[in-house]
Amino acid sequence: MKRQSFEDLFKLFGISNQLLENDLDRLERELGINLARGHQKTLEKDQVYYPQIEQDIRQDASAMALQYEVFYSLEKSIRRLIAETLDAAKPSGWWASGCVPEKVKTEAEGRMKKEIDSGVTPRSSEPIDFTTFGELGEIIKSNWDIFGGIFNSQKAVERVMTNLNTLRGPIAHCGVLAEDEVVRLQLSVRDWFRLME
Repeated sequence: MKRQSFEDLFKLFGISNQLLENDLDRLERELGINLARGHQKTLEKDQVYYPQIEQDIRQDASAMALQYEVFYSLEKSIRRLIAETLDAAKPSGWWASGCVPEKVKTEAEGRMKKEIDSGVTPRSSEPIDFTTFGELGEIIKSNWDIFGGIFNSQKAVERVMTNLNTLRGPIAHCGVLAEDEVVRLQLSVRDWFRLME
């Protein structure tokens, strides 16, 4: 069994806390109580920024903001794990040295150029930040000789990444996750960290 580093345990602690906050928010909503945790939602009833937007849409947004926060944190931590692991293995520049499948590289660089050409502030100067979630899984798979020392099963990584990618759709595109899917997201996040045990 692999021993988790302090950094991995700290990340797991942070995401576990986010999941707990999510559960407490759900309980407050369902039971109509306020646990006075000091947690501020973006669109509280007394804090309406756009009164033209219907209350039910604002409530859905508030509930989904929690799922977005969990997924955002997870996706960013996966990107960091990939970049730091490949930086350590290939310090001469892993992006350009064949560690990234050519199709993934072309797509990410195309997205990066499109964003630069649009005149908006680029989200990043790192090409990995322009990969999709599915492409992150492809980078891990194509470098299994490196990532096999971190994860306990390539098939399990593929399965968990597929589950997370499926859940990502409604979160990223203004959908609402059913309660079962919220639970599935929580379990998938836990599964991700279990892959590194």
